[in-house]
Amino acid sequence: MATYTQIMADLQKRQFKPVYFLSGEESYYIDSISDYIEKNLLKEEEKAFNQTVMYGADVQMSQIIDAAKRYPMMSEYTLVIVKEAQEVDGMDGSPEEKAAMLASYIEHPQPLTVLVICMKGGKLDSRRKFAKTVSQKTEYFVSEPLKEEKVGAWIIDYLKDQNLTIDPKAAELMAANMGAKLSNIVTELDKLKANVAPGGKITLDDIERHVGISKDFNVFELQKAIGMRDVYRSALIAKQMGAMAKFSIIPVVASLYGYFTKVMITNSLPSKTPQNVAVAIGVPPFFANEYIVAARNFSGDKCPHIISILREYDAYSKGIDSPSIDGAELLREMVFKILNA
Repeated sequence: MATYTQIMADLQKRQFKPVYFLSGEESYYIDSISDYIEKNLLKEEEKAFNQTVMYGADVQMSQIIDAAKRYPMMSEYTLVIVKEAQEVDGMDGSPEEKAAMLASYIEHPQPLTVLVICMKGGKLDSRRKFAKTVSQKTEYFVSEPLKEEKVGAWIIDYLKDQNLTIDPKAAELMAANMGAKLSNIVTELDKLKANVAPGGKITLDDIERHVGISKDFNVFELQKAIGMRDVYRSALIAKQMGAMAKFSIIPVVASLYGYFTKVMITNSLPSKTPQNVAVAIGVPPFFANEYIVAARNFSGDKCPHIISILREYDAYSKGIDSPSIDGAELLREMVFKILNA
């Protein structure tokens, strides 16, 4: 199984494979590989006769194979891209007769064709014969979702490749507020890139100005204030967040759940040095002291109790046993209960 870095390195050297089978839950890497091939394999004047882009809901397996078997016209390659391929019967190995059609092509591909199959949302069942054929005979890639604790570092690395740097706290602020879906994050990073000079540094002010995440009133600052047991600031942040036009309590609950899980792990460590804490909970070392302080403030059975509170409000946020109050009021009530745990 190939990695994203390996595939992109080969593509940049114009070392193309006959079949790329791109699958997985994280769409960003699938789109990135597919888009690069679409933009760079053929010259513009070659694309009219030699490039075919299909969408899974509109095609049958036989049409994909017919397109892949065509010879190029006045070009080195024929390019066939199948987007949303999870919609094609047989693409996941079932029904077997249709999967066998593609497997047969994969075994003996047209050497002058590059076939790119983009199957989003999951990966092949490794127990099936079709999956074994794909893994052995194609450039097979599974795009795994990024763990939330690694999003901040990913943002830093992405911007470094774009000749930009970012304040680590700004990167973590984006990570805490945007989740782990990379395509959404890249959309916002591209806004920043358009507003910062090449070689420049992105700051918290830039995040607030161009992405719309308040540097003072956000889930990142909320969890910090709660961890310090700062009742006034926690209440103020909760109030300001709840008043925002696009406020949703769902990501706040998820973020606080992750935060207090890390605090609970910190509590369990025999040695709570910043380095030990950073390694154990997977945060940058400069954030470790925040968790050490929170662990002192929420010791013993307080964290398990808070986790229970968060589960309760997670249910409320999704309409399960929900009281008849809005998300902003739910947030203020939840923060009050946490601080009094």
